[in-house]
Amino acid sequence: MTSTVTTPDTRGSGFAPLLREIKAAGLLERRTAAYAISIGVNVALMALTWAAIAAVGSSWWVLLLTIPLAVLTTRAAFVGHDAGHQQIASSRRLHDWIGMLHADLLLGMSYAWWNDKHNRHHANPNHTDKDPDVGEGILVWTREQAAGRAGLEGWLSRNQARIFFPLLTLEGFNLKYSGIRFLLARRRTEKVELGLMAAHLVLYFTALFVLLSPAQAVVFALLHHMIFGLHLGSVFAPGHKGMEMPGEDSEWGHLEKQVLTSRNIKGGLVTDWMMGGLNYQIEHHLFPSMPRANLRLAQPIVQQYCERVGLPYLTTGLIDSYRMGLRHMHDVGSELRDEKAFAH
Repeated sequence: MTSTVTTPDTRGSGFAPLLREIKAAGLLERRTAAYAISIGVNVALMALTWAAIAAVGSSWWVLLLTIPLAVLTTRAAFVGHDAGHQQIASSRRLHDWIGMLHADLLLGMSYAWWNDKHNRHHANPNHTDKDPDVGEGILVWTREQAAGRAGLEGWLSRNQARIFFPLLTLEGFNLKYSGIRFLLARRRTEKVELGLMAAHLVLYFTALFVLLSPAQAVVFALLHHMIFGLHLGSVFAPGHKGMEMPGEDSEWGHLEKQVLTSRNIKGGLVTDWMMGGLNYQIEHHLFPSMPRANLRLAQPIVQQYCERVGLPYLTTGLIDSYRMGLRHMHDVGSELRDEKAFAH
């Protein structure tokens, strides 16, 4: 669906007063020390998890450790995300190395691929022609995308709301595959990234096959990536799915474009940690370079500003956000389901 929201005309200068307010509060200043501590703690916990895997060894109870490892690798993904947005330090080169070490070496996914895809999303969120996150693929996000789909694609579109979360278990594998494909397709092969990704695969699978039996190693890797994909996908999905989708005729400025297509998720410090600060999706989209720890502080400032200018600002619970997204996905496939029922 395209936008039907009527908003005040705040194009151009509408964002400037909010930006001045945020800068005056010091919320765009780097918090490098806090990131250093967070990264150090996460790496230490990952090392302890691998030590626990070695200690448990050949017992099938080792599969329980896929859960903390998946949670901690998702934390590493959040650091790679923040590095891509230049949130951590003052040097772009340092950000690139932080991002590559976390994405390519720790996770086995391409930092360059992620940045290319994610920056296009930030520039035009929920725009079906410009945002790769809502482009036509296995899932579809508008009735126009769903129209005429048949066979396996038609089945997926008719049932996409039901299978959304099961499909997320494949995301961990998709991240590796898409990154390698992206790097190999570039005219100038990114040798550093490919080398780091190769090192990840060698170290990861060598460790598993040395510490575990072959069957346990395979099952462990599958479960780890499935839980990781489910966790990461469940964090990114609530921010935009089911929100406004601007069309070609939408003349929104930066403020409208980012606020109307995003929603925040209620919660405390545990929610902040589990979602990597992306529960403050509105603030993150308005100020992508804002350090993660400052998003909570910026939230009331942004909400009050939106209320002053008459711009809708949505905050909801996590479960409600999933309901809204799944309801939208179910509605997108409704015409295909009607056609199927009529054919029978």
